[in-house]
Parts: sequence; C-alpha cells; structure tokens
Amino acid sequence: MFVLNWWSNILGWLGLGNKKAKILFLGLDNAGKTTLLHMLKEKKVAQLEPTQHPHDEELTMGKLKFRVHDLGGHDVARELWSEYFTAVNAIVYLVDCNDRERFPEAKAELDKLLSNDQLAGVPILVLGNKIDMQRAASEPELRQALGLQHYLTGKNTRKSDLPKGMRPMELFMVSVIRRMGYREGFVWMSQYID
Repeated sequence: MFVLNWWSNILGWLGLGNKKAKILFLGLDNAGKTTLLHMLKEKKVAQLEPTQHPHDEELTMGKLKFRVHDLGGHDVARELWSEYFTAVNAIVYLVDCNDRERFPEAKAELDKLLSNDQLAGVPILVLGNKIDMQRAASEPELRQALGLQHYLTGKNTRKSDLPKGMRPMELFMVSVIRRMGYREGFVWMSQYID
C-alpha cells in the first residue's frame, strides 16, 4: 500500500495523475535518461551502467497507467527508437548540456524525431540536463544549438491557446541529480496528454 501511495503521489507531483500515457525517454547516450527514470522511481541518485537494451517501467494503480520506455542512446539503440513510436503520448528528449561537442549529433537525432510522420503532433519535452556542471550551456545557447527557436510553444502556453496543428514542444533546463527543473517540465507536458 505504501508503494502504491508513493507512486500515486509522484505521478500527481509530476502532473500525470489520473492519466494513461506511454512516454519515451530519448536522447544520446550519457544524457541522463536512465538516471531520470531511476530518480523518478527510487527518489535517489545511483551509479548506473549505460543502457544497453530497452528498459521500461509500468505501473497500474486503479485506472491509472504510466509507462516509460528508456531506449538507450548509443548508435545501435537509436536505430530501434522508431519501433516504439506506435501509440506514444509524449517524448522526453534529454540533452547533456555539458557536452557541447555532441550538440550537432543531438540536434540531428531531434530533427529525425521532428520529421517523423508517426510522431506528428506528439508533445516533445526537451530537457537540457546537467546544468549543475560548471561548463554547462545556458538555455539560449542550447536552444540555438538544437535549432529550437521556431519550434518552442512557450512554457506558459496552455493547450487551448496552442495554434491548431502546432506540436507542443518546450525546453526546460534541469539537473536530474540535484532534482532541479524536471518537475516543471513534466507539469508542462502533462497538459498535452489526454
């Protein structure tokens, strides 16, 4: 019962209570996808091995179902991402803000997601992770590097105010290990999940 209540509180805190959703955690390797999933599940930081195989967590609590797929970010794993696009409700795309050398690669993968017809209209939450590191890119720098200037819908834009046909997409700067910023991102994303 404690675990059930704990998960219910976590989902409510993230703005995902009373909703059914399939969410993909995508991004290059070492961006923090598995760390975020572990943080949401265990509420603590752990030393984790790189994700070699798709990993998913699913919980059922009464009528609530929350399923997250952490697909890994190395080259071979990225080739399999599209196999999970069916019936996806949202994508959380993580980027390591401290690894500027890989920004072009992160942009190329994000561009593939944006141009995939299966994902038309699917909300995309971009999390610029590792802002706690001294060399981390700023939000404007990351927005520019990923070419997001014309895609972002606004952190305060409500679903009812979104122009018809525009994909919900926003960038939030976060530190998963310091538990900063991602809650706001999930709250933003939750309004676009029916």
